[in-house]
Amino acid sequence: MSRIGRLPIAVPAGVDVTIDGRSVTVQGPKGTLHRDLHPDMLVAREGDSIVVTRPTEQKVHKQLHGLTRTLVANMVIGVSDGYRKGLEITGVGYRATKIGNNLQLNLGYSHPIEIEAPDGISFELENPTRLAVVGIDKELVGQIAARVRSTRKPEPYKGKGVRYAGEYIRRKAGKAGKIGGKK
Repeated sequence: MSRIGRLPIAVPAGVDVTIDGRSVTVQGPKGTLHRDLHPDMLVAREGDSIVVTRPTEQKVHKQLHGLTRTLVANMVIGVSDGYRKGLEITGVGYRATKIGNNLQLNLGYSHPIEIEAPDGISFELENPTRLAVVGIDKELVGQIAARVRSTRKPEPYKGKGVRYAGEYIRRKAGKAGKIGGKK
């Protein structure tokens, strides 16, 4: 049995979970999330927890078991605590500014890059080189953070670009670091 799939999902106080067939709706203090799950997976509420079970031991059902449990658990955590993905900007003159709900990035291009915040996502600026993507949907927070990072990925020679908070960039030696250079 799946180690992740068999774990019950604890539902904290203030969070309401509605299961209607294959659709699950979770309401909490931070908002509401809705998701349609695979029709083969069985989701049931047992007291203060949610249990996901699979109908057979087929490989497909084993794969869906842990996935379904994780998706529902992420929804419960999202509406109660929310998700936050930090980003750091490194480079001379590289900075981020917030214009309304949108994020404007100056990353050494001839023009500023503007990223619109979809519904349920907000940008927080700690300073011009540190920002965070905040929301209740883990998948959407990660997707928007990846879109911001893809505007100027960190390069390995000087380390300039947009990286996740705490991400390690393997540095390379440039041409000057070559041993046994030109004679």
